[in-house]
Amino acid sequence: QVQLVESGGGLVQAGGSLRLSCAASRRYAMGWFRQAPGKERELVAYISGSGSIKYYGDSVKGRFTISRDSAKNTVYLQMNSLKPEDTAVYYCNCGLSYPGYGSPGPGRYWGQGTQVTVSS
Repeated sequence: QVQLVESGGGLVQAGGSLRLSCAASRRYAMGWFRQAPGKERELVAYISGSGSIKYYGDSVKGRFTISRDSAKNTVYLQMNSLKPEDTAVYYCNCGLSYPGYGSPGPGRYWGQGTQVTVSS
């Protein structure tokens, strides 16, 4: 079994920052997806198991940063310059696939989701 524990969501004003965390029971390739009401699920960021490869969705590139801790079992998503369109439920995801082209595909394990709301 895979245990994923997410934290760090909340309500912030546009231009503010939040940091999400996702703690896993072991090292995996991990990432974040988000989904807003009435919108399709969107990849936000990806990081390989080693931490050496990162991928960002076009809408967040330059504003968000994904990283791992030294133990490689906890992933952080630092979100800066937040916009109202970033409002969504953010889901930690483990076991993503990424052959080095296109966009990473979702893995089989999902966190419970954490709400991020950005007010204007």
